[in-house]
Amino acid sequence: MVKSFDKISGIVFLVISLLFISGSLQISGSAYGSAVGPKTYPLILGIVLGLLSLRLLYESFKKNAETEQKEKSQMYYKNFGIIVVSAILYVFLLEIIGFVISTFLFLLIAFQVMEKGKMISSIIIAAVFSMGVYLMYVNLLGGTLPKLSLF
Repeated sequence: MVKSFDKISGIVFLVISLLFISGSLQISGSAYGSAVGPKTYPLILGIVLGLLSLRLLYESFKKNAETEQKEKSQMYYKNFGIIVVSAILYVFLLEIIGFVISTFLFLLIAFQVMEKGKMISSIIIAAVFSMGVYLMYVNLLGGTLPKLSLF
């Protein structure tokens, strides 16, 4: 990975984790006196994100700065841009085309950006994951997710 990109993303994720942790600490505790309340899960996720971003920063600063090709760094920024744009489209299309189709398309695009080729395995994994999450969340947990609303 491009070291400057790693350093920048490590700092950004560290700031996001600090904001996440401070926001989760402002959530009220459990009304029943339990140690596990509504703020526990976000707090744990913020701490994990912070630790992982610190690890990324450590690894990027540990290695000596190597001269890298301009084309290679542009490729990573291009891939990152494609995934960000597809994530934004995913959010906007979620209500329109439903959870299963939008998640399938987002995962398919992300898999192809990360590793070109292997289209069949990308399609299978994206389909199984999107359908599996939908079925588990709706049937096992009794939740609701957006369905296809074009019709």
